[in-house]
Amino acid sequence: MAIYRGGITASTAAAPVSAPMADAATALPFARAPRSARPAVVLTTLTFVYVLNFLDRQLLGILAKPIQDSLHITDGQLGLIGGLYFAMFYCFIAIPLGWLADRTHRVAILSLACAIWSGATICCGLAGSYPQLVAARMVVGFGEAGGVPPSYAIISDTFSPGRRATAFGIYNLGPPIGAALGIALGASIAAAFDWRHAFVAIGLVGLVAAAALPFLVPEPARGALDARAAGGPAEGKAPFWATVRAFFANPVLTLASFASGATQFVTYGLGNFAVLFLIREKGMTLEEIAIFYALVIAVGMSGGMVFSGKLIDRMTRRSRRAYAIAPAASLAIALPFYVGFVWAPSWPLALVLLTIVMFFNYFYLSASVALVQEEVRPNQRVLSGALLLLVMNFIGLGLGPTYVGAASDWFQANGTPHALQVALYTLAPFYVIAILLFLWLARVIDRQEIPA
Repeated sequence: MAIYRGGITASTAAAPVSAPMADAATALPFARAPRSARPAVVLTTLTFVYVLNFLDRQLLGILAKPIQDSLHITDGQLGLIGGLYFAMFYCFIAIPLGWLADRTHRVAILSLACAIWSGATICCGLAGSYPQLVAARMVVGFGEAGGVPPSYAIISDTFSPGRRATAFGIYNLGPPIGAALGIALGASIAAAFDWRHAFVAIGLVGLVAAAALPFLVPEPARGALDARAAGGPAEGKAPFWATVRAFFANPVLTLASFASGATQFVTYGLGNFAVLFLIREKGMTLEEIAIFYALVIAVGMSGGMVFSGKLIDRMTRRSRRAYAIAPAASLAIALPFYVGFVWAPSWPLALVLLTIVMFFNYFYLSASVALVQEEVRPNQRVLSGALLLLVMNFIGLGLGPTYVGAASDWFQANGTPHALQVALYTLAPFYVIAILLFLWLARVIDRQEIPA
């Protein structure tokens, strides 16, 4: 059953859907004509591309210590590269790319974006100064802006309602697998050779994936599964500004975005400095990071992604409030373990506590993505997914690492011992903010709940 509750309905006067040839005509030159979708292959391929997307993004934080030693940059400068400078392109370029993808060939745009961020990742490894690294990271952000929103829409048009949260739970294994591989491969390569080799090697893998993507993923028909569930025809192209205005006029979508942003303020603030923190404050080596921290990410974050997707699909059969209640409850569980992780006197205890934190920190992602994709019309999914990413990534990715790096520099300048540890303690109140926003979202959904 299709769900467009009170959502983005400003474009109901869209033109009728043309034949599949219309999409092919507007596709980029290397895109292939649509063919029958193989859901398992589609989901596996998109997840692998997301792995590369997140792996490239996290390399900076994983290799923070050798990069700092080589280029002589501070925690604050590191936070700006991984946060605000990256997010300036990643967040805002996603909007026009989302609009373009809603009108053209989503698979072609995803392939081109993968090629851009992979090439820029190679350039990061070739950077000889801080400004050069900043420029390369901005181009990585430009490319990665075209990675996730088209994938959200492709998955929504490949999996029927009621199966999407599980599909998104599997797709969202991209961040933990990408982070775990980045830690294992990046730290191992950096320890054996040099941090630059890690960027170049992983960038080359991305270029190969970009070339193979159009041959593995078909361009699905927009809204066909929802139209079948609703008993009506699929819809044409939605206007840009009407979709944007309606998105921010919808309290469900707005609250989901801001609650997710508050959560990401914590996850990205922690993620970009976790390796540096474990090395500097807990005494771990790069070789130990490559093994044990990679296992924490692989077990904790991956387990949380898969479990949360299945749990939310099950819970939402009774009430859509589960899209908000599940993240609120998981963050409430994670908070005391997070404080314990920052405090822990040894790195083995810290990693045990961090595994629990990682498991519960990411329930919000599958919930928010599935909620937004089901709240809007099929022809608005890419742009709506981009708007969700704009809000939550500008707050979380743009400001979280920037804040932690600046706080660490400030505490250090004021003579505070263990400055980075104190800076990470100050992320705890943002857990509370995120929990309150998700509870507010649950009340709004409850008021809009339509009896079956």
